[in-house]
Amino acid sequence: QVQLAESGGGLVQTAGSLKLSCIVSGSIGDDLCLAWIRQSPGKEREGVAAVYFGSGLIHYADAVKGRFSVSQDKPKNTMFLQMNVLKVEDSGVYYCAAMSWHACNSRDWSQIERYIYWGQGTQVSVSS
Repeated sequence: QVQLAESGGGLVQTAGSLKLSCIVSGSIGDDLCLAWIRQSPGKEREGVAAVYFGSGLIHYADAVKGRFSVSQDKPKNTMFLQMNVLKVEDSGVYYCAAMSWHACNSRDWSQIERYIYWGQGTQVSVSS
């Protein structure tokens, strides 16, 4: 059983920054694929970034490369998403999600249907 809890969302102006946290609990091991997935109004769920805890390998969506970065604090079972140079189109609910390690690669990580565990989500609102 894996449980996820996101936090850190809020209101920020365009070009501002925000840092999200995802605390992971339960039996996970180092082979977990942990991801950030967002849902914006009028759009389908979109994979933002993912990390394979076993190796530290990180994947990013093209839309956020150079602006967002993922980091880990393994002793605290926590994953972070540092968001910089935020844009209005970044607004939405951000979820922490997890799946088995075997699909945590460049081809499969962004396939939303693969994720089994989900957090409650945290709202990110970017205003101009």
